[in-house]
Amino acid sequence: MNQHKGRSLEVPGVSHGNAPIPMGARVGNMLYSSGIPGKDPATDTLPDTAGAQARFAFQTMQALLAAGGAGLEHLVRMTVYIKDDSARAAVNQEWLRCFPDPHDRPARHTLIYDLPGGMLVQLEVVAIVS
Repeated sequence: MNQHKGRSLEVPGVSHGNAPIPMGARVGNMLYSSGIPGKDPATDTLPDTAGAQARFAFQTMQALLAAGGAGLEHLVRMTVYIKDDSARAAVNQEWLRCFPDPHDRPARHTLIYDLPGGMLVQLEVVAIVS
């Protein structure tokens, strides 16, 4: 369960730069993320490849869920933003690692989007925590 008093959720090592935005928020049994970048939590910087960014984004997403008292089984929707279609395979690799059972996956929508600052992959998620 969420161990802090407020609704804001953070993931150590990953920030939104100077923007005063939490990584996510939980109110009641609902957990929503902000944009989850593919930053390396050891350096808070974006790697150069879509594969590394996808790996870190999915790791950060799992850490955010854990911070809100949830796990992958609570995820109901994911929106994936990719800079271009070349990042899709990297995202699918992480997706299949997290959700190997085709009958037990959250909803997902992937959009090509002009992501800023070297970002190649960004996630947004919604979870219902039991």
